[in-house]
Amino acid sequence: MTRFETAFAKGPALVCFITGGDGDTASNLDALVAGGADVIELGMPFTDPMADGMAIQEANLRSFAAGTKTADIFALATGFRARHPNVPLVLMGYANPMTIRGSEWFADECAKAGVDGVICVDIPPEEDAELGPALRAKGVSLIRLATPTTDTARLPAVLEGSSGFLYYVSVAGITGQQQAAQSSIDEAVARLKAASTIPVAVGFGVRTPEQAAAIAKVADGVVVGSALVDLVKQHGRDAPGPLQALTSALAQAVHSAR
Repeated sequence: MTRFETAFAKGPALVCFITGGDGDTASNLDALVAGGADVIELGMPFTDPMADGMAIQEANLRSFAAGTKTADIFALATGFRARHPNVPLVLMGYANPMTIRGSEWFADECAKAGVDGVICVDIPPEEDAELGPALRAKGVSLIRLATPTTDTARLPAVLEGSSGFLYYVSVAGITGQQQAAQSSIDEAVARLKAASTIPVAVGFGVRTPEQAAAIAKVADGVVVGSALVDLVKQHGRDAPGPLQALTSALAQAVHSAR
């Protein structure tokens, strides 16, 4: 079994996101795992994060101010894999840093660092050739995004070549700003699960254990990002403690749905 299959086989999984290079990232990642996160998303800072709200935009700026480069992200991934051999690790970001040196280079670096999957926000399925074949050749999952506007006609294109899990963006907007009605999430997850066998994880706007618990009753995973990134902003180098505490509360809520 892959790390993804093992993580989702236990029941609803908690997927936690933080931005690489923002604060003491290695310690922050360890805190997420200690708190019970089942899957980790490590954000690659980018100058124009079009899908992200203010919390993650500001985290990107803090990361750049600290001098973070793509090489630093891979160093963080390599260190994480050595410390946590069984926890799935996803790099999430945008096309430019992933393709500027060539997709084969990026895929090779992912494989060497022990990265399990990649989410590229701004390469649509129709442009899969830009990154997908190189990742799949190295055994790295390309995790696609489905949204409230992904209709029945387009869904097969989104699912084609996607693996690891499907990330359902629950709102037609940016991260951290609003939450979808639970009824719309229920309907969307049912439709996606009927169309595919890969796990469906729901994100965008999930901030509290109560929200996470409701989603975990219908989805295979719950993604939390901005609420965790906010803690890094608030606490700086002292963020690991608060991160572990919130992750623990979220994990208990998600795992209680098992």
